[in-house]
Amino acid sequence: MSTKKVIRGSLGAIVTLMIVQAFAQFAASLLVLINVPAGICNILAGVIYVGLSYILLKLLAEKLLAIKTEELGMPRFSMKAVWIAAAILLPAVVKAIYLVLFSGEYVSSGMNNSQIFETLSAGIVFTGIAAGFVEEMVFRGIILHLIKARWNMTAAVLVPSVLFGCLHIIGMDFSIVSCLMVLIAGTMVGIMFSMIAIESGSVWNSGIVHAMWNVIIIGGGLAVSQSPDKYSVMTYVLQSKSFVLTGGEFGIEASIVSLSGYIVVTLVAICMVKKKR
Repeated sequence: MSTKKVIRGSLGAIVTLMIVQAFAQFAASLLVLINVPAGICNILAGVIYVGLSYILLKLLAEKLLAIKTEELGMPRFSMKAVWIAAAILLPAVVKAIYLVLFSGEYVSSGMNNSQIFETLSAGIVFTGIAAGFVEEMVFRGIILHLIKARWNMTAAVLVPSVLFGCLHIIGMDFSIVSCLMVLIAGTMVGIMFSMIAIESGSVWNSGIVHAMWNVIIIGGGLAVSQSPDKYSVMTYVLQSKSFVLTGGEFGIEASIVSLSGYIVVTLVAICMVKKKR
């Protein structure tokens, strides 16, 4: 595996993600113009996003890179019970900690039924499920396995994880401290997803953990934040202003509570890998 091939394949995968995401959103906006309900458009956009991404990434792997998708962590679709359980428990426990142990108040966004459907369809289908699986196919599928083939497993876990963290900073008007916190959190969650994919041998397991995290934490239902979230049906507004506890400008995904969750799941995956060996 040449370095040029790794770079070409990695950039191709990221560009594919960006193009398909934009195309899916554009297609949804066209449907809105012909009076298709926005909630339905969001669902169709999510289906287009994940479906077209898989097709194009498969073509990229097999035609441009001459590698079977099975060798890039994308075998026949299946999931392990342990990671389905982790997918539900991790975000549920993190959110429960805030709702039970931290003082705050529930603030409604005042959405009507149509707006609630639009918000939840986008948060659950597009931002949640579709984005979760597509990002895993790109970062823990193609990029991780290309780097592993060229260098080693350590580089394969760390490089995509740091890149994943960096991408969450691009376009954000954050302070230096917030950028550092996001980079740390993004890298840690990337390592967690990587270890799940490595242990299970497929991105479908890291994908379900990623997707459920998105749905429960940022899916538009109940947000936990320092201030009311206009993109969520309801917000639990925290009284605490501690940067470490609230995650600062990025939100609770970069908080010490979430970081602790990432570390616990990562250690479980590492132990499972060692047990197999």
